[in-house]
Amino acid sequence: MFEFLFKRPNGGKPGGKPGSKPGDKSGDKPAAGAPAAGTPAAGTPAGKSAAPAKTSAAGPGGAHASQRALQAEKLGRIGGDEAAAVEFILQCEFSELRLAAAEFVHSPALVERVHTAMRNTDRRVAKLMQGRLDAHRHREAEHRRGEAALAHARALQADALLTPNHVAELDREWSVISAPELQDDFQAVRAALGARLEAQVQLQRAMIDRLAALRRLGAENLSAAELAGRVEVLAQEQAQALQAPEHAALPRGLVNEFGVEHQKLLASLQEREAGQAALAARGAFLDAQAATPVAELNGDALRREWKALPPAPQDEGAGELQRRFDALLASLPQPEGRKPKEAREHKPAKEAAQAAAAGPERARPRGADQHFIDTMEAMEAALQQGSLGTAAELDKALKDAKDKGMRLTPAQSDRLAHVRAELKRLSDWARWGGNVSREELIKGVEALPTQNLPMAELAKKVGSMRDRWKALDSLSGAAPKSLWERFDAACTAAYAPAAAHFRHLADERHANAARGQALVEEANAEIARLQDGSTDWKHLASAVQRLRLAWSHLGAIDRKEKKRLDGLFSEALNVLQAPLEAQRKDEMGERERIIEEAAAIDPHDRHALDAMRALQARWQEHARALPLERKAEQALWQRFRAVCDEVFQRRKESMHEADIERRAHEAAKEAISARLEAAVADVTPATAGKLLRDAQAEWQAIGPVPRAHEARVEKRYHAAVAAVQHGLDQARRAAGVAQAGKLRDKLRLVQELEQAVASGEASPAGQDWERRWSALPAVDAGLDTALRARFAAALGALEGDAGTRGAYADLLARNRDTLLHDLLRLEIGAGIDSGPEFARERLKLQVEVLQSSLGGGNGAANGQRGGKGAGKDGDAAARLRALYALPALMDARTVSRIDQLSVRLAKEMA
Repeated sequence: MFEFLFKRPNGGKPGGKPGSKPGDKSGDKPAAGAPAAGTPAAGTPAGKSAAPAKTSAAGPGGAHASQRALQAEKLGRIGGDEAAAVEFILQCEFSELRLAAAEFVHSPALVERVHTAMRNTDRRVAKLMQGRLDAHRHREAEHRRGEAALAHARALQADALLTPNHVAELDREWSVISAPELQDDFQAVRAALGARLEAQVQLQRAMIDRLAALRRLGAENLSAAELAGRVEVLAQEQAQALQAPEHAALPRGLVNEFGVEHQKLLASLQEREAGQAALAARGAFLDAQAATPVAELNGDALRREWKALPPAPQDEGAGELQRRFDALLASLPQPEGRKPKEAREHKPAKEAAQAAAAGPERARPRGADQHFIDTMEAMEAALQQGSLGTAAELDKALKDAKDKGMRLTPAQSDRLAHVRAELKRLSDWARWGGNVSREELIKGVEALPTQNLPMAELAKKVGSMRDRWKALDSLSGAAPKSLWERFDAACTAAYAPAAAHFRHLADERHANAARGQALVEEANAEIARLQDGSTDWKHLASAVQRLRLAWSHLGAIDRKEKKRLDGLFSEALNVLQAPLEAQRKDEMGERERIIEEAAAIDPHDRHALDAMRALQARWQEHARALPLERKAEQALWQRFRAVCDEVFQRRKESMHEADIERRAHEAAKEAISARLEAAVADVTPATAGKLLRDAQAEWQAIGPVPRAHEARVEKRYHAAVAAVQHGLDQARRAAGVAQAGKLRDKLRLVQELEQAVASGEASPAGQDWERRWSALPAVDAGLDTALRARFAAALGALEGDAGTRGAYADLLARNRDTLLHDLLRLEIGAGIDSGPEFARERLKLQVEVLQSSLGGGNGAANGQRGGKGAGKDGDAAARLRALYALPALMDARTVSRIDQLSVRLAKEMA
């Protein structure tokens, strides 16, 4: 009924089967079992089939072949023209030619057009076009992905900060892309990226080597000029590296370390240059004084000028200059009343000895005590170690001790003056170095906002910077006001985001505390509803879960406020959870009972499924009324589900066994149907009854079959029974017809004999009636007996004298009306038309029969009507026997009526 879906607009393929799909090969071949063109069909004479075969060869088949040849020739002229190939495919009516032309179509638009046209017409062409469309779409998708990867590569090429992981990700992305047309462009961009990565590697290695070389310079014993030259070269290399295109790839830590090391070396270089300048100034001073006459030199003036010179480093050169200066002082003439230094140094010892000899009353100590000397030595040691803070503390202690009236010897005074001069020199240097360090601190603080540090780390950095500033104040003295103002402004600006962040955190803590208080109040409200009885368990459970979840997501709160709110919330939640947990225990007990009931269900029971569904509905009802804790709910549900699955599995196994049994029943019933179907051809009245009874008994003894096949199996069985019954009826009718034929032959022999008696003629010579009767086959016993008696009576009359023949002839004439009356009555009962000449008598007899039936009851009428009453067959057979037994004259019309009646009754009684 759906053939019109596959027909072409021009009415289908010529030469194919009606209703066949165009392009289907089955349309070009003859149907299975059909004779080929020019071959006569089975059972057809060869002479009669020759003409149709010739007509077929010259008719539609020849037109089909010529049309195919024209289309093939047109296909050969197409060449590589895709548009012509498309037009050919749309107009061609032969599937293999369309498929050959489809090989030339490759353009996406034309492929789409052919696919749309052939989708419901030619499956092979549509499949070929679909494959090319899929391939084209795949290429387009790969091309788009390739363009996206190429754009990503170019974006990486333009990015100032290129990292190897980005390039590795790009390589992974390109490895799964198939875009040969973009391969050259990608390889060019990838080569540029590789060159950038190589440049970054070289730049980073050079940076590491440069930093290592800078650190080695601090340990090498170089002159100031050589050190300055080497540091300058490294600084220039570092500047060039920072100006390189890939400078962003340099590790920030290495760059900062290089800057710190560079500043340290610069400071050390300045110290060296200052020390060398101081040594040169002291040497020049000594040279100038040595060239001056000794008489013009003044020791005190020399000492003041010597102390005014820049402090020299503590090395061998400074010691040598100090010895030259001491020698110069010693070479000067000593004024009267003043002894040389050696004499002054030995005078306290001499005086001490004299005082000891003079007695205890005259021994007065002079100079510093041992504690003062120890303090001064500790101060010298601190200066040697560079601990200016410790040296300054010790100097303060020395000043306090001297302020108490302690008198120092000249040597001790000179020693103390020398130590304090050294302290002043180192303090000056420390102040200078401290200012340099403060400048570095200011630069570091100013760079903090650009580092995008986390707020906590930023605050820690700013705090450490301020601590370092304070440490510099204690080590290098107070900083200039301008530097302090710059540093403080930089710290304030750098700390501003952290301060705003911490203020925001404080506001969040206050807001979280307010939300926590709101949750506590909500919990108290739920407690009030619980006490009033205005809430249900499901709402209470959801409220407790919601409050607990909201409290866990509350956020940070101030410690003191957090402790208070935790206590209030825990107390309120305990009040809510106590009755809820008790109810949940009861609910868990109910769930356990449901599980036990589910486990007790008999899977073989026919109501097992209904009981299981009822338990599942109860479970869902309880789950909706009060959800348990997730863990307990999940555990109970898993147990209940396992029990349900076990019941269903056992029921499934039972149903499987029952299904196997039903299939066996189905096979047995199908075998009964097959046996009945096979017996249809050989059925006889003698065997049909037993066959049907045995089949019915076996059918009733077999159990049920699968419900889906029950109707089909029943239908086949009833059809087979009907077929056997139909065969039995046909056999009985055939037997009745044969019996009627035999009866007709005997009746005609009897008619012929009676006609001979009625004619009054003697028996013809050679007429052997007994032989002719014996030659006829036997018929039904009752009819055969009646006809035999009638035949014997007629034969006796024929062979008797004239009086006997005349009496029998009169009997035959008298019985003619009775015969016609009984025949008409039987025709009415059998429903056979008697002819128009008997219409009046038939109507009259029908009225009599009706009146008789109305007066004598239904039982008497059943045998008279043409219906199918219970006694119809027996009455008809008796009346028929009486009709055959009645000797009467019959014409040809009456004989034919009796034959027709016999055949009808034989069929009905069969």
